[in-house]
Amino acid sequence: MPTVSEIAAYLESFAPSATAAEWDNVGLLLGDPATPVQRVLTCLTLTPDVAAEAIRDEAQLIVTHHPILFRGVKKLTANTPDGQVVWPLAQAGVAVYSPHTAYDNSRGGINDQLCQRLGLTRTTPLRPREGKRQCKLVVFVPDSDLAKVSNAVFAAGAGVIGEYNECSFRVAGTGTFFGTEAANPVVGQKGRREEVPEWRLEVVVPEAQVAAVVAAMRAAHSYEEPAFDVYPLRPMASGGEGRIGVLESPTTLGELARQVQQVLAANTVQVVGDLSRRVGTVAVACGAAGEFVRDALAQQADVFLTGEVRFHEALTARSAGMGLIVPGHYATERPAMEALAMQLATQFPDLSVWASRVERDPFTRI
Repeated sequence: MPTVSEIAAYLESFAPSATAAEWDNVGLLLGDPATPVQRVLTCLTLTPDVAAEAIRDEAQLIVTHHPILFRGVKKLTANTPDGQVVWPLAQAGVAVYSPHTAYDNSRGGINDQLCQRLGLTRTTPLRPREGKRQCKLVVFVPDSDLAKVSNAVFAAGAGVIGEYNECSFRVAGTGTFFGTEAANPVVGQKGRREEVPEWRLEVVVPEAQVAAVVAAMRAAHSYEEPAFDVYPLRPMASGGEGRIGVLESPTTLGELARQVQQVLAANTVQVVGDLSRRVGTVAVACGAAGEFVRDALAQQADVFLTGEVRFHEALTARSAGMGLIVPGHYATERPAMEALAMQLATQFPDLSVWASRVERDPFTRI
């Protein structure tokens, strides 16, 4: 029987908390990581009725897209809004995990699923995320120093590439130097040009740790004046938020809106723009992502699909001639939580997993 921590580790493996927005509150938010789990409920938002369902149906873990305790609270009682959800769950020993924006933009996450439902191809991030800023340290060492210097820079944080540690490149060569009368060379003699067998050692270093790594290298190096270079590396795009892609067959804005309503089972779909206009390039950002209107315009999308927009964001799109399709926050994200329930059931076949049966879109069509 898996534990809360084992299921959390699986969720973390494809929607890492480190990729969530800085303002977000993701990961395990309530409960004991060591608790054994037999039953899991997924939902879009953990409301009192969903919490009651989880307790009634004896779930040990809730995976909710929207986090609980999103902002700091000073009291948590059965009479406070947060307490009405959290207190009964704590009493029943139910854990709560939220992947939120990490799941929005992960590979195979909510935005990718929206693209798949619409048949978009050649998808890329709508707002690319700049990769970590790194440098490359190149240092020249004699054979007797190679292991000592390597170990020192690794211990200081150099040589990490993805899931691999202690990465380096080494090539043998010949170094030359001419020591002045004031020099005190470890090898060779001052007052003449020396040729010394050396290794060129290369390691990547996070920009913020360059000073510490260089200090560790100097402390481990036997030379009076180690020869080294630090090169800034150009950060590469590493994933990003939202998606933009191309329809296999261009269609009209109106027809695409009707397709969106059908595939997302949306109560209503709001549209901005000429319904007869042909569209082919579609930008997507789930949930309340009206702020991405300008990103979609910058990438020359014909239409932007999101769950919510403000009035002036809609005016911006209309003025620029870009269509908007707005099927609602619930419609853009709830299907992915149903898909996540099936994914967890496949990964953990001994679990009983279901998407909340009581959760509903708060908006009603009249």
